[in-house]
Amino acid sequence: MATLTPIRMRSRMDRRSTVWQVDWVLVLGVVALSFLGAMLIWSATHNRTSLTDGNQYAFLVRHALNFAIGLILAIGAAVTDHRRVRILAPVLYAASIVGLILVLVPGVGSTINGSRSWIQLPFMSIQPSEFAKLAVIVGMALLIAEKGETDRNENARTVDVAQAVAVAALPVILVMLQPDLGTVMVLGSIVFGIIAVSGVPKRWMLGLLTAGVLVAAIAIKLHILKQYQISRFIAFAHPSSDPQGIGYNVNQARIAIGNGGVFGQGLFHGGQTQNAFVPEQHTDFVFTVAGEELGLIGAGAIIVLFAVILFRGLRIAINARDAFGRLVATGIVCWFAFQAFENIGMTLGIMPVTGLPLPFVSYGGSSMFACLLAVGLLQNIHLRSHRY
Repeated sequence: MATLTPIRMRSRMDRRSTVWQVDWVLVLGVVALSFLGAMLIWSATHNRTSLTDGNQYAFLVRHALNFAIGLILAIGAAVTDHRRVRILAPVLYAASIVGLILVLVPGVGSTINGSRSWIQLPFMSIQPSEFAKLAVIVGMALLIAEKGETDRNENARTVDVAQAVAVAALPVILVMLQPDLGTVMVLGSIVFGIIAVSGVPKRWMLGLLTAGVLVAAIAIKLHILKQYQISRFIAFAHPSSDPQGIGYNVNQARIAIGNGGVFGQGLFHGGQTQNAFVPEQHTDFVFTVAGEELGLIGAGAIIVLFAVILFRGLRIAINARDAFGRLVATGIVCWFAFQAFENIGMTLGIMPVTGLPLPFVSYGGSSMFACLLAVGLLQNIHLRSHRY
Protein backbone atom coordinates (compact mmCIF):
# COMPACT_ATOMS: atom_id res chain seq x y z
CA MET A 1 0.00 0.00 0.00
CA ALA A 2 1.34 3.40 -1.00
CA THR A 3 2.08 5.80 1.82
CA LEU A 4 1.78 9.57 1.73
CA THR A 5 4.91 11.61 2.23
CA PRO A 6 4.80 14.29 4.96
CA ILE A 7 4.71 17.03 2.31
CA ARG A 8 1.73 15.47 0.49
CA MET A 9 -0.07 14.88 3.80
CA ARG A 10 0.50 18.51 4.80
CA SER A 11 -0.80 19.71 1.41
CA ARG A 12 -3.96 17.65 1.75
CA MET A 13 -4.54 18.89 5.29
CA ASP A 14 -4.04 22.50 4.14
CA ARG A 15 -6.69 22.06 1.46
CA ARG A 16 -9.12 20.60 4.00
CA SER A 17 -8.47 23.38 6.49
CA THR A 18 -8.97 25.99 3.76
CA VAL A 19 -12.39 24.54 2.93
CA TRP A 20 -13.43 24.68 6.58
CA GLN A 21 -12.13 28.25 6.93
CA VAL A 22 -14.35 29.57 4.13
CA ASP A 23 -17.09 31.88 5.37
CA TRP A 24 -19.91 29.49 4.56
CA VAL A 25 -22.57 31.82 5.98
CA LEU A 26 -21.59 34.40 3.35
CA VAL A 27 -21.61 31.71 0.65
CA LEU A 28 -25.03 30.39 1.64
CA GLY A 29 -26.45 33.92 1.75
CA VAL A 30 -25.26 34.62 -1.80
CA VAL A 31 -26.48 31.25 -3.10
CA ALA A 32 -29.90 31.74 -1.48
CA LEU A 33 -30.28 35.20 -3.00
CA SER A 34 -29.27 33.94 -6.43
CA PHE A 35 -31.72 31.03 -6.18
CA LEU A 36 -34.55 33.38 -5.21
CA GLY A 37 -33.52 35.64 -8.09
CA ALA A 38 -33.73 32.73 -10.51
CA MET A 39 -37.29 31.91 -9.41
CA LEU A 40 -38.38 35.57 -9.62
CA ILE A 41 -36.81 36.04 -13.06
CA TRP A 42 -38.46 32.85 -14.30
CA SER A 43 -41.85 34.02 -13.05
CA ALA A 44 -41.43 37.47 -14.62
CA THR A 45 -40.36 36.17 -18.06
CA HIS A 46 -41.82 32.71 -18.67
CA ASN A 47 -44.94 34.00 -20.49
CA ARG A 48 -43.42 37.05 -22.23
CA THR A 49 -42.79 35.75 -25.71
CA SER A 50 -41.36 39.08 -26.86
CA LEU A 51 -38.44 38.45 -24.51
CA THR A 52 -38.11 34.66 -24.61
CA ASP A 53 -39.01 33.84 -28.27
CA GLY A 54 -41.35 31.18 -26.92
CA ASN A 55 -38.83 29.46 -24.63
CA GLN A 56 -40.21 29.92 -21.12
CA TYR A 57 -36.95 28.71 -19.56
CA ALA A 58 -34.69 31.09 -21.52
CA PHE A 59 -33.95 33.62 -18.77
CA LEU A 60 -33.88 30.96 -16.05
CA VAL A 61 -31.15 29.09 -17.91
CA ARG A 62 -29.21 32.27 -18.67
CA HIS A 63 -29.36 33.40 -15.04
CA ALA A 64 -28.11 29.98 -13.90
CA LEU A 65 -25.31 30.11 -16.46
CA ASN A 66 -24.34 33.62 -15.34
CA PHE A 67 -24.20 32.39 -11.75
CA ALA A 68 -22.06 29.38 -12.73
CA ILE A 69 -19.57 31.57 -14.58
CA GLY A 70 -19.56 34.08 -11.73
CA LEU A 71 -18.95 31.27 -9.23
CA ILE A 72 -15.84 30.21 -11.15
CA LEU A 73 -14.63 33.83 -11.07
CA ALA A 74 -15.36 34.02 -7.32
CA ILE A 75 -13.38 30.85 -6.61
CA GLY A 76 -10.49 32.17 -8.67
CA ALA A 77 -10.50 35.45 -6.73
CA ALA A 78 -10.73 33.62 -3.40
CA VAL A 79 -7.75 31.29 -3.96
CA THR A 80 -5.44 33.82 -5.65
CA ASP A 81 -2.49 34.82 -3.51
CA HIS A 82 -3.11 38.23 -1.92
CA ARG A 83 0.18 39.54 -3.28
CA ARG A 84 -0.98 38.70 -6.79
CA VAL A 85 -4.29 40.46 -6.12
CA ARG A 86 -2.31 43.63 -5.40
CA ILE A 87 -0.32 43.19 -8.58
CA LEU A 88 -3.50 42.69 -10.63
CA ALA A 89 -5.29 45.71 -9.11
CA PRO A 90 -3.76 48.25 -11.56
CA VAL A 91 -4.53 45.87 -14.45
CA LEU A 92 -8.19 45.67 -13.42
CA TYR A 93 -8.35 49.45 -13.07
CA ALA A 94 -6.77 50.05 -16.50
CA ALA A 95 -9.06 47.48 -18.15
CA SER A 96 -12.15 49.12 -16.66
CA ILE A 97 -11.04 52.54 -17.93
CA VAL A 98 -10.54 51.12 -21.42
CA GLY A 99 -14.01 49.55 -21.29
CA LEU A 100 -15.62 52.80 -20.13
CA ILE A 101 -13.94 54.67 -22.98
CA LEU A 102 -14.98 52.08 -25.57
CA VAL A 103 -18.69 52.36 -24.72
CA LEU A 104 -18.53 56.05 -25.65
CA VAL A 105 -17.03 55.29 -29.08
CA PRO A 106 -19.69 55.37 -31.86
CA GLY A 107 -20.14 51.93 -33.37
CA VAL A 108 -18.70 50.16 -30.34
CA GLY A 109 -20.94 51.14 -27.45
CA SER A 110 -24.69 50.62 -27.63
CA THR A 111 -27.51 52.48 -25.89
CA ILE A 112 -30.03 50.62 -23.74
CA ASN A 113 -32.71 52.44 -21.72
CA GLY A 114 -31.16 55.82 -22.44
CA SER A 115 -27.59 55.06 -21.31
CA ARG A 116 -24.67 54.26 -23.60
CA SER A 117 -23.29 51.66 -21.19
CA TRP A 118 -22.97 48.43 -23.17
CA ILE A 119 -20.57 46.69 -25.52
CA GLN A 120 -22.35 44.13 -27.68
CA LEU A 121 -20.39 40.94 -28.28
CA PRO A 122 -21.53 38.06 -30.53
CA PHE A 123 -22.53 35.90 -27.57
CA MET A 124 -23.33 38.41 -24.81
CA SER A 125 -23.37 42.07 -23.74
CA ILE A 126 -20.81 43.55 -21.37
CA GLN A 127 -21.43 46.54 -19.11
CA PRO A 128 -17.99 47.89 -18.12
CA SER A 129 -19.42 50.18 -15.45
CA GLU A 130 -20.24 47.13 -13.32
CA PHE A 131 -16.57 46.14 -13.22
CA ALA A 132 -15.58 49.79 -12.66
CA LYS A 133 -17.11 49.54 -9.17
CA LEU A 134 -14.65 46.79 -8.26
CA ALA A 135 -11.80 48.60 -10.02
CA VAL A 136 -12.37 51.78 -7.99
CA ILE A 137 -12.42 49.75 -4.76
CA VAL A 138 -9.14 47.90 -5.35
CA GLY A 139 -7.48 50.96 -6.92
CA MET A 140 -8.25 53.26 -3.99
CA ALA A 141 -7.48 50.57 -1.42
CA LEU A 142 -4.12 49.77 -3.00
CA LEU A 143 -3.01 53.39 -3.15
CA ILE A 144 -4.06 54.27 0.40
CA ALA A 145 -2.74 51.02 1.89
CA GLU A 146 0.66 51.15 0.19
CA LYS A 147 1.20 54.78 1.19
CA GLY A 148 0.35 53.93 4.79
CA GLU A 149 2.64 50.87 4.83
CA THR A 150 5.50 52.84 3.31
CA ASP A 151 5.19 55.62 5.88
CA ARG A 152 4.42 53.14 8.71
CA ASN A 153 1.36 55.21 9.51
CA GLU A 154 -1.94 53.44 10.14
CA ASN A 155 -3.97 56.48 9.10
CA ALA A 156 -3.78 57.86 5.57
CA ARG A 157 -2.44 61.34 4.99
CA THR A 158 -4.48 64.01 3.26
CA VAL A 159 -2.32 63.86 0.14
CA ASP A 160 -2.76 60.08 -0.06
CA VAL A 161 -6.54 60.37 0.12
CA ALA A 162 -6.51 63.15 -2.48
CA GLN A 163 -4.63 60.84 -4.86
CA ALA A 164 -7.08 58.01 -4.15
CA VAL A 165 -10.04 60.30 -4.88
CA ALA A 166 -8.34 61.25 -8.16
CA VAL A 167 -8.14 57.54 -9.00
CA ALA A 168 -11.92 57.30 -8.52
CA ALA A 169 -12.66 60.55 -10.35
CA LEU A 170 -11.79 59.29 -13.85
CA PRO A 171 -14.25 56.34 -13.83
CA VAL A 172 -16.91 58.60 -12.30
CA ILE A 173 -16.51 61.14 -15.10
CA LEU A 174 -16.62 58.46 -17.80
CA VAL A 175 -19.74 56.86 -16.29
CA MET A 176 -21.39 60.27 -16.00
CA LEU A 177 -20.85 60.82 -19.73
CA GLN A 178 -22.85 57.67 -20.60
CA PRO A 179 -24.87 58.93 -18.58
CA ASP A 180 -25.46 56.31 -15.86
CA LEU A 181 -26.54 58.21 -12.77
CA GLY A 182 -27.21 55.09 -10.69
CA THR A 183 -23.66 53.80 -11.07
CA VAL A 184 -22.27 57.26 -10.27
CA MET A 185 -24.24 57.18 -7.02
CA VAL A 186 -22.85 53.73 -6.19
CA LEU A 187 -19.30 54.87 -6.92
CA GLY A 188 -19.89 57.89 -4.68
CA SER A 189 -20.96 55.64 -1.80
CA ILE A 190 -17.88 53.46 -2.33
CA VAL A 191 -15.52 56.46 -2.28
CA PHE A 192 -17.22 57.88 0.82
CA GLY A 193 -17.01 54.54 2.68
CA ILE A 194 -13.34 53.91 1.88
CA ILE A 195 -12.35 57.44 2.84
CA ALA A 196 -14.35 57.18 6.07
CA VAL A 197 -12.27 54.24 7.33
CA SER A 198 -8.93 55.49 6.02
CA GLY A 199 -8.34 57.63 9.12
CA VAL A 200 -8.40 61.11 7.56
CA PRO A 201 -9.88 64.12 9.39
CA LYS A 202 -13.67 64.38 9.41
CA ARG A 203 -13.57 67.53 7.29
CA TRP A 204 -12.91 65.21 4.34
CA MET A 205 -16.39 63.78 4.72
CA LEU A 206 -17.96 67.22 4.56
CA GLY A 207 -15.74 68.08 1.59
CA LEU A 208 -16.81 64.96 -0.32
CA LEU A 209 -20.49 65.66 0.29
CA THR A 210 -20.06 69.25 -0.87
CA ALA A 211 -18.18 68.10 -3.96
CA GLY A 212 -20.97 65.64 -4.75
CA VAL A 213 -23.59 68.38 -4.63
CA LEU A 214 -21.45 70.64 -6.84
CA VAL A 215 -20.88 67.87 -9.40
CA ALA A 216 -24.64 67.18 -9.55
CA ALA A 217 -25.37 70.88 -10.07
CA ILE A 218 -22.76 71.15 -12.82
CA ALA A 219 -24.08 68.02 -14.54
CA ILE A 220 -27.57 69.50 -14.64
CA LYS A 221 -26.33 72.92 -15.74
CA LEU A 222 -24.25 71.48 -18.61
CA HIS A 223 -27.09 69.12 -19.64
CA ILE A 224 -24.93 66.03 -19.03
CA LEU A 225 -27.93 64.43 -17.38
CA LYS A 226 -30.70 63.57 -19.81
CA GLN A 227 -34.16 65.04 -19.39
CA TYR A 228 -35.65 61.65 -18.49
CA GLN A 229 -33.19 61.34 -15.59
CA ILE A 230 -34.13 64.76 -14.27
CA SER A 231 -37.80 63.84 -14.71
CA ARG A 232 -37.25 60.77 -12.53
CA PHE A 233 -36.17 62.98 -9.65
CA ILE A 234 -39.19 65.20 -10.26
CA ALA A 235 -41.43 62.11 -10.21
CA PHE A 236 -39.75 61.02 -6.96
CA ALA A 237 -40.49 64.39 -5.37
CA HIS A 238 -44.04 64.52 -6.81
CA PRO A 239 -45.13 60.89 -7.42
CA SER A 240 -48.73 61.75 -8.31
CA SER A 241 -47.90 64.48 -10.84
CA ASP A 242 -47.69 62.19 -13.91
CA PRO A 243 -48.92 58.66 -13.02
CA GLN A 244 -49.25 57.58 -16.66
CA GLY A 245 -45.96 59.11 -17.76
CA ILE A 246 -42.69 59.39 -15.88
CA GLY A 247 -44.29 58.10 -12.67
CA TYR A 248 -45.77 54.98 -14.30
CA ASN A 249 -43.02 52.53 -13.30
CA VAL A 250 -43.05 53.47 -9.64
CA ASN A 251 -46.85 53.51 -9.38
CA GLN A 252 -47.15 50.07 -10.96
CA ALA A 253 -44.35 48.76 -8.75
CA ARG A 254 -46.07 49.97 -5.60
CA ILE A 255 -49.38 48.44 -6.74
CA ALA A 256 -47.65 45.10 -7.35
CA ILE A 257 -45.99 45.08 -3.93
CA GLY A 258 -49.24 46.16 -2.26
CA ASN A 259 -51.10 43.28 -3.92
CA GLY A 260 -48.84 40.73 -2.22
CA GLY A 261 -49.96 41.25 1.34
CA VAL A 262 -48.23 39.08 3.93
CA PHE A 263 -47.99 35.74 2.12
CA GLY A 264 -48.20 36.82 -1.52
CA GLN A 265 -50.33 35.60 -4.41
CA GLY A 266 -48.05 32.68 -5.16
CA LEU A 267 -45.18 32.25 -7.61
CA PHE A 268 -46.41 32.63 -11.23
CA HIS A 269 -49.76 33.98 -9.97
CA GLY A 270 -49.20 37.70 -9.44
CA GLY A 271 -51.65 39.78 -11.45
CA GLN A 272 -49.32 42.73 -12.08
CA THR A 273 -46.39 40.44 -12.86
CA GLN A 274 -48.09 37.93 -15.14
CA ASN A 275 -49.86 40.68 -17.08
CA ALA A 276 -46.60 42.63 -17.55
CA PHE A 277 -47.80 45.86 -15.99
CA VAL A 278 -44.40 46.57 -14.41
CA PRO A 279 -41.64 47.33 -16.97
CA GLU A 280 -38.13 45.83 -16.64
CA GLN A 281 -39.42 43.43 -14.01
CA HIS A 282 -36.72 40.80 -14.51
CA THR A 283 -33.93 43.38 -14.08
CA ASP A 284 -34.39 46.70 -12.27
CA PHE A 285 -37.82 45.97 -10.75
CA VAL A 286 -37.35 42.31 -9.83
CA PHE A 287 -38.13 43.08 -6.17
CA THR A 288 -41.75 43.78 -7.16
CA VAL A 289 -42.12 40.13 -8.18
CA ALA A 290 -41.07 39.08 -4.69
CA GLY A 291 -43.42 41.61 -3.09
CA GLU A 292 -46.43 40.53 -5.14
CA GLU A 293 -45.94 36.78 -5.43
CA LEU A 294 -44.07 35.96 -2.20
CA GLY A 295 -45.55 38.73 -0.08
CA LEU A 296 -44.01 40.37 2.95
CA ILE A 297 -42.47 37.04 3.96
CA GLY A 298 -40.57 36.57 0.70
CA ALA A 299 -39.59 40.22 0.28
CA GLY A 300 -38.49 40.31 3.90
CA ALA A 301 -36.39 37.19 3.37
CA ILE A 302 -34.46 38.98 0.61
CA ILE A 303 -33.75 41.92 2.93
CA VAL A 304 -32.65 39.56 5.72
CA LEU A 305 -30.28 37.74 3.35
CA PHE A 306 -28.74 41.06 2.33
CA ALA A 307 -28.35 41.94 6.01
CA VAL A 308 -26.51 38.65 6.58
CA ILE A 309 -24.17 39.29 3.64
CA LEU A 310 -23.44 42.84 4.79
CA PHE A 311 -22.82 41.68 8.36
CA ARG A 312 -20.35 39.02 7.21
CA GLY A 313 -18.64 41.57 4.97
CA LEU A 314 -18.25 44.01 7.87
CA ARG A 315 -16.92 41.20 10.04
CA ILE A 316 -14.33 40.38 7.40
CA ALA A 317 -13.34 44.06 7.19
CA ILE A 318 -12.90 44.29 10.99
CA ASN A 319 -10.77 41.12 11.13
CA ALA A 320 -8.66 41.92 8.04
CA ARG A 321 -4.92 41.49 8.57
CA ASP A 322 -3.90 44.62 6.67
CA ALA A 323 -5.17 47.99 5.51
CA PHE A 324 -5.65 46.81 1.92
CA GLY A 325 -8.00 44.01 2.97
CA ARG A 326 -9.90 46.28 5.37
CA LEU A 327 -10.43 48.95 2.72
CA VAL A 328 -11.44 46.49 -0.01
CA ALA A 329 -13.96 44.76 2.26
CA THR A 330 -15.36 48.13 3.35
CA GLY A 331 -15.75 49.29 -0.25
CA ILE A 332 -17.58 46.08 -1.20
CA VAL A 333 -19.96 46.38 1.76
CA CYS A 334 -20.73 50.01 0.83
CA TRP A 335 -21.36 48.94 -2.77
CA PHE A 336 -23.78 46.13 -1.87
CA ALA A 337 -25.52 48.14 0.85
CA PHE A 338 -26.19 51.25 -1.20
CA GLN A 339 -27.17 49.41 -4.38
CA ALA A 340 -29.59 47.10 -2.56
CA PHE A 341 -31.11 50.03 -0.65
CA GLU A 342 -31.46 52.11 -3.84
CA ASN A 343 -33.00 49.27 -5.86
CA ILE A 344 -35.50 48.22 -3.19
CA GLY A 345 -36.15 51.85 -2.27
CA MET A 346 -37.07 52.87 -5.81
CA THR A 347 -39.67 50.07 -6.03
CA LEU A 348 -41.21 51.36 -2.80
CA GLY A 349 -41.11 54.99 -3.90
CA ILE A 350 -38.65 56.12 -1.19
CA MET A 351 -35.73 56.51 -3.63
CA PRO A 352 -35.62 57.88 -7.20
CA VAL A 353 -35.57 55.45 -10.14
CA THR A 354 -31.98 55.03 -11.36
CA GLY A 355 -31.91 51.71 -13.20
CA LEU A 356 -29.66 49.85 -10.76
CA PRO A 357 -30.03 46.05 -10.59
CA LEU A 358 -30.53 44.23 -7.31
CA PRO A 359 -27.24 42.39 -6.62
CA PHE A 360 -27.41 38.59 -7.12
CA VAL A 361 -31.19 38.77 -7.76
CA SER A 362 -31.71 40.81 -10.93
CA TYR A 363 -30.99 39.30 -14.33
CA GLY A 364 -27.71 40.46 -15.86
CA GLY A 365 -24.38 38.82 -16.59
CA SER A 366 -22.08 41.78 -15.95
CA SER A 367 -23.72 42.53 -12.61
CA MET A 368 -23.54 38.89 -11.52
CA PHE A 369 -19.90 38.50 -12.57
CA ALA A 370 -18.80 41.69 -10.80
CA CYS A 371 -20.74 40.91 -7.61
CA LEU A 372 -19.40 37.35 -7.37
CA LEU A 373 -15.87 38.57 -8.03
CA ALA A 374 -16.37 40.90 -5.07
CA VAL A 375 -17.57 37.99 -2.91
CA GLY A 376 -14.46 36.06 -3.98
CA LEU A 377 -12.29 38.94 -2.80
CA LEU A 378 -14.13 38.98 0.52
CA GLN A 379 -13.37 35.28 0.92
CA ASN A 380 -9.73 35.92 -0.03
CA ILE A 381 -9.42 38.50 2.76
CA HIS A 382 -11.24 36.22 5.19
CA LEU A 383 -9.03 33.21 4.44
CA ARG A 384 -5.86 35.25 4.82
CA SER A 385 -6.98 36.53 8.21
CA HIS A 386 -7.24 32.91 9.38
CA ARG A 387 -3.95 31.70 7.96
CA TYR A 388 -1.71 34.13 9.82
